[in-house]
Amino acid sequence: MSQLQMRPTVLCFSGLDPSGGAGLQADIEAIGQSGAHAAIACTAITVQDSQQVYGFEATSSDLLLQQANAVYNDLPVKAFKSGMLGTTDNIAMLAEFLQDKPNIPYVLDPVLVANSGGSLGDIATLVNAFKNLIPKASLITPNTVELRALTGQNQIAEAVKVMFDLGANALLVKGAHEHEPHRIRHWLYVNGECVAESRWQRLEAEFHGSGCSLASYIAGRLAQGILLKDAVQQGELWLHGALKRADMPHAQGQRIPRRF
Repeated sequence: MSQLQMRPTVLCFSGLDPSGGAGLQADIEAIGQSGAHAAIACTAITVQDSQQVYGFEATSSDLLLQQANAVYNDLPVKAFKSGMLGTTDNIAMLAEFLQDKPNIPYVLDPVLVANSGGSLGDIATLVNAFKNLIPKASLITPNTVELRALTGQNQIAEAVKVMFDLGANALLVKGAHEHEPHRIRHWLYVNGECVAESRWQRLEAEFHGSGCSLASYIAGRLAQGILLKDAVQQGELWLHGALKRADMPHAQGQRIPRRF
Protein backbone atom coordinates (compact mmCIF):
# COMPACT_ATOMS: atom_id res chain seq x y z
CA MET A 1 0.00 0.00 0.00
CA SER A 2 1.46 3.36 -1.02
CA GLN A 3 2.10 5.96 1.66
CA LEU A 4 -0.17 9.00 1.57
CA GLN A 5 1.62 12.26 0.87
CA MET A 6 1.26 14.90 3.57
CA ARG A 7 -0.95 17.88 2.84
CA PRO A 8 0.84 21.20 2.21
CA THR A 9 1.41 23.05 5.48
CA VAL A 10 0.62 26.62 6.44
CA LEU A 11 2.86 27.91 9.23
CA CYS A 12 0.84 30.45 11.24
CA PHE A 13 2.17 33.01 13.66
CA SER A 14 -0.77 33.69 15.99
CA GLY A 15 -1.89 33.93 19.59
CA LEU A 16 -3.99 31.61 21.74
CA ASP A 17 -7.58 32.74 22.28
CA PRO A 18 -8.99 30.59 25.12
CA SER A 19 -12.53 30.97 23.75
CA GLY A 20 -11.55 29.27 20.49
CA GLY A 21 -13.21 31.97 18.43
CA ALA A 22 -10.13 33.70 17.05
CA GLY A 23 -6.37 33.26 16.98
CA LEU A 24 -4.66 29.95 16.53
CA GLN A 25 -7.78 27.81 16.84
CA ALA A 26 -9.45 29.81 14.08
CA ASP A 27 -6.30 29.28 12.00
CA ILE A 28 -6.27 25.54 12.57
CA GLU A 29 -9.95 25.05 11.77
CA ALA A 30 -9.98 27.33 8.71
CA ILE A 31 -6.82 25.87 7.21
CA GLY A 32 -8.11 22.36 7.79
CA GLN A 33 -11.30 23.26 5.97
CA SER A 34 -9.26 24.68 3.08
CA GLY A 35 -7.61 21.30 2.56
CA ALA A 36 -4.18 22.16 3.99
CA HIS A 37 -2.47 21.34 7.30
CA ALA A 38 -1.99 24.04 9.98
CA ALA A 39 1.13 24.39 12.08
CA ILE A 40 1.36 27.11 14.72
CA ALA A 41 4.15 29.24 16.12
CA CYS A 42 2.37 30.70 19.15
CA THR A 43 3.01 34.43 19.55
CA ALA A 44 1.10 35.08 22.79
CA ILE A 45 -1.21 33.71 25.44
CA THR A 46 -4.23 35.98 25.71
CA VAL A 47 -6.86 36.32 28.41
CA GLN A 48 -10.16 36.71 26.59
CA ASP A 49 -13.59 35.28 26.11
CA SER A 50 -15.84 35.49 23.08
CA GLN A 51 -16.72 39.09 23.91
CA GLN A 52 -13.66 40.86 25.30
CA VAL A 53 -9.86 40.84 25.63
CA TYR A 54 -8.60 41.29 29.20
CA GLY A 55 -4.85 41.00 28.66
CA PHE A 56 -2.04 38.99 27.11
CA GLU A 57 1.52 37.82 27.61
CA ALA A 58 3.64 37.67 24.48
CA THR A 59 6.01 34.87 23.60
CA SER A 60 9.66 35.93 23.47
CA SER A 61 11.03 36.41 19.98
CA ASP A 62 13.70 33.75 20.62
CA LEU A 63 11.10 31.14 21.56
CA LEU A 64 8.92 32.16 18.62
CA LEU A 65 11.85 31.67 16.24
CA GLN A 66 12.62 28.26 17.72
CA GLN A 67 9.01 27.19 17.15
CA ALA A 68 9.06 28.43 13.57
CA ASN A 69 12.36 26.77 12.70
CA ALA A 70 11.26 23.46 14.22
CA VAL A 71 8.20 23.38 11.98
CA TYR A 72 9.86 24.78 8.86
CA ASN A 73 12.68 22.22 9.02
CA ASP A 74 10.26 19.31 9.44
CA LEU A 75 7.03 19.88 7.51
CA PRO A 76 6.24 20.78 3.87
CA VAL A 77 5.56 24.48 4.52
CA LYS A 78 3.98 25.99 1.41
CA ALA A 79 2.55 29.20 2.91
CA PHE A 80 2.85 31.48 5.92
CA LYS A 81 0.16 33.44 7.73
CA SER A 82 0.43 35.89 10.62
CA GLY A 83 -2.21 37.31 12.91
CA MET A 84 -1.58 38.74 16.35
CA LEU A 85 2.17 39.32 16.83
CA GLY A 86 1.93 41.43 19.97
CA THR A 87 5.41 43.00 20.15
CA THR A 88 7.83 44.80 17.87
CA ASP A 89 10.44 42.12 18.67
CA ASN A 90 8.13 39.44 17.28
CA ILE A 91 7.42 41.51 14.17
CA ALA A 92 11.15 42.06 13.61
CA MET A 93 11.84 38.35 14.12
CA LEU A 94 9.20 37.40 11.56
CA ALA A 95 10.56 39.90 9.03
CA GLU A 96 14.01 38.38 9.40
CA PHE A 97 12.66 34.82 9.27
CA LEU A 98 10.90 35.56 5.97
CA GLN A 99 13.91 37.31 4.43
CA ASP A 100 15.28 34.23 2.63
CA LYS A 101 11.86 32.71 1.80
CA PRO A 102 10.46 35.13 -0.82
CA ASN A 103 8.92 32.42 -3.00
CA ILE A 104 6.58 31.07 -0.31
CA PRO A 105 3.20 32.89 -0.17
CA TYR A 106 2.65 34.91 3.01
CA VAL A 107 -0.73 36.26 4.14
CA LEU A 108 -0.47 39.14 6.61
CA ASP A 109 -3.56 39.81 8.73
CA PRO A 110 -2.49 43.06 10.46
CA VAL A 111 -4.19 42.48 13.81
CA LEU A 112 -4.09 45.59 15.99
CA VAL A 113 -7.14 45.18 18.23
CA ALA A 114 -9.74 42.50 18.78
CA ASN A 115 -13.23 42.99 17.33
CA SER A 116 -14.35 43.76 20.86
CA GLY A 117 -11.86 46.63 21.00
CA GLY A 118 -9.45 44.94 23.42
CA SER A 119 -5.79 45.86 23.09
CA LEU A 120 -3.39 43.37 21.53
CA GLY A 121 -0.35 45.62 21.82
CA ASP A 122 0.54 49.31 21.58
CA ILE A 123 -1.12 50.32 18.32
CA ALA A 124 1.17 53.19 17.30
CA THR A 125 4.28 51.09 17.92
CA LEU A 126 2.88 48.08 16.07
CA VAL A 127 1.84 50.20 13.08
CA ASN A 128 5.38 51.50 12.65
CA ALA A 129 6.88 48.02 13.00
CA PHE A 130 4.49 46.52 10.44
CA LYS A 131 6.19 48.58 7.72
CA ASN A 132 8.98 45.98 7.71
CA LEU A 133 6.50 43.18 6.98
CA ILE A 134 4.34 44.88 4.36
CA PRO A 135 6.69 44.31 1.37
CA LYS A 136 7.14 40.64 2.30
CA ALA A 137 3.45 39.76 2.17
CA SER A 138 1.82 38.21 -0.88
CA LEU A 139 -1.51 39.45 0.48
CA ILE A 140 -2.46 41.82 3.32
CA THR A 141 -6.01 41.56 4.67
CA PRO A 142 -6.86 44.74 6.65
CA ASN A 143 -10.35 45.81 7.55
CA THR A 144 -10.92 49.50 6.92
CA VAL A 145 -10.17 50.40 10.57
CA GLU A 146 -6.78 48.69 10.33
CA LEU A 147 -6.15 50.19 6.89
CA ARG A 148 -6.68 53.70 8.23
CA ALA A 149 -4.48 53.00 11.28
CA LEU A 150 -1.67 51.60 9.13
CA THR A 151 -1.64 54.57 6.77
CA GLY A 152 -2.97 57.56 8.68
CA GLN A 153 -5.38 58.20 5.81
CA ASN A 154 -9.15 58.41 6.23
CA GLN A 155 -10.13 57.98 2.58
CA ILE A 156 -9.88 54.36 1.43
CA ALA A 157 -8.41 55.25 -1.97
CA GLU A 158 -5.66 57.33 -0.38
CA ALA A 159 -4.98 54.67 2.24
CA VAL A 160 -4.64 52.00 -0.44
CA LYS A 161 -2.17 54.19 -2.33
CA VAL A 162 -0.05 54.61 0.79
CA MET A 163 0.01 50.84 1.34
CA PHE A 164 1.36 50.28 -2.16
CA ASP A 165 3.85 53.09 -1.67
CA LEU A 166 5.04 51.15 1.40
CA GLY A 167 5.66 48.11 -0.79
CA ALA A 168 2.43 46.12 -0.60
CA ASN A 169 1.94 43.52 -3.33
CA ALA A 170 -1.78 42.84 -2.88
CA LEU A 171 -4.52 44.01 -0.50
CA LEU A 172 -7.87 42.55 0.43
CA VAL A 173 -9.69 45.50 2.01
CA LYS A 174 -12.63 44.31 4.11
CA GLY A 175 -15.50 46.76 4.39
CA ALA A 176 -17.63 45.39 7.24
CA HIS A 177 -16.89 48.48 9.37
CA GLU A 178 -18.20 50.85 6.72
CA HIS A 179 -21.72 52.25 7.19
CA GLU A 180 -23.58 50.37 4.48
CA PRO A 181 -26.73 49.01 6.16
CA HIS A 182 -27.58 46.03 3.98
CA ARG A 183 -24.34 44.92 2.39
CA ILE A 184 -20.62 44.51 2.94
CA ARG A 185 -18.10 45.17 0.21
CA HIS A 186 -14.57 43.81 -0.09
CA TRP A 187 -11.98 45.07 -2.58
CA LEU A 188 -9.00 43.10 -3.89
CA TYR A 189 -6.10 45.23 -5.13
CA VAL A 190 -3.05 43.81 -6.90
CA ASN A 191 -0.08 46.04 -7.73
CA GLY A 192 -2.17 49.11 -6.97
CA GLU A 193 -5.11 48.19 -9.18
CA CYS A 194 -8.55 47.02 -8.02
CA VAL A 195 -9.01 43.64 -9.71
CA ALA A 196 -12.18 42.48 -7.92
CA GLU A 197 -15.00 43.81 -5.77
CA SER A 198 -17.33 41.46 -3.93
CA ARG A 199 -20.65 42.26 -2.27
CA TRP A 200 -22.17 40.28 0.57
CA GLN A 201 -25.40 40.48 2.51
CA ARG A 202 -24.76 42.14 5.86
CA LEU A 203 -25.63 39.67 8.60
CA GLU A 204 -27.33 41.04 11.71
CA ALA A 205 -24.56 40.14 14.13
CA GLU A 206 -20.99 40.81 15.23
CA PHE A 207 -18.46 38.01 14.89
CA HIS A 208 -15.40 36.91 16.85
CA GLY A 209 -12.58 35.59 14.67
CA SER A 210 -13.92 36.29 11.19
CA GLY A 211 -10.73 38.04 10.03
CA CYS A 212 -8.47 35.28 11.32
CA SER A 213 -10.62 32.68 9.63
CA LEU A 214 -10.66 34.37 6.23
CA ALA A 215 -6.92 35.07 6.09
CA SER A 216 -6.10 31.53 7.14
CA TYR A 217 -8.44 29.89 4.64
CA ILE A 218 -6.89 31.96 1.86
CA ALA A 219 -3.39 30.97 3.03
CA GLY A 220 -4.47 27.32 2.96
CA ARG A 221 -5.63 27.63 -0.63
CA LEU A 222 -2.43 29.44 -1.65
CA ALA A 223 -0.43 26.61 -0.07
CA GLN A 224 -2.15 24.28 -2.51
CA GLY A 225 -1.14 26.37 -5.49
CA ILE A 226 -4.46 28.15 -6.08
CA LEU A 227 -4.12 31.54 -7.78
CA LEU A 228 -4.54 34.56 -5.49
CA LYS A 229 -7.78 35.91 -6.97
CA ASP A 230 -9.38 32.45 -6.88
CA ALA A 231 -8.15 31.80 -3.33
CA VAL A 232 -9.70 35.07 -2.14
CA GLN A 233 -13.03 34.36 -3.83
CA GLN A 234 -13.15 30.84 -2.39
CA GLY A 235 -12.25 32.16 1.07
CA GLU A 236 -14.97 34.81 1.05
CA LEU A 237 -17.61 32.30 -0.03
CA TRP A 238 -16.55 29.81 2.65
CA LEU A 239 -16.46 32.49 5.38
CA HIS A 240 -19.94 33.78 4.54
CA GLY A 241 -21.32 30.29 5.12
CA ALA A 242 -19.39 29.95 8.40
CA LEU A 243 -20.82 33.26 9.62
CA LYS A 244 -24.38 32.38 8.65
CA ARG A 245 -24.06 29.21 10.76
CA ALA A 246 -22.22 30.93 13.63
CA ASP A 247 -22.63 29.84 17.24
CA MET A 248 -24.23 32.38 19.59
CA PRO A 249 -22.72 32.28 23.11
CA HIS A 250 -25.06 35.05 24.29
CA ALA A 251 -28.31 36.53 23.09
CA GLN A 252 -26.47 39.82 22.60
CA GLY A 253 -22.82 39.90 21.65
CA GLN A 254 -20.29 38.45 19.26
CA ARG A 255 -20.85 35.09 17.62
CA ILE A 256 -18.23 32.44 16.87
CA PRO A 257 -18.00 31.32 13.23
CA ARG A 258 -18.93 27.68 12.76
CA ARG A 259 -16.01 26.73 10.58
CA PHE A 260 -16.88 23.05 10.21
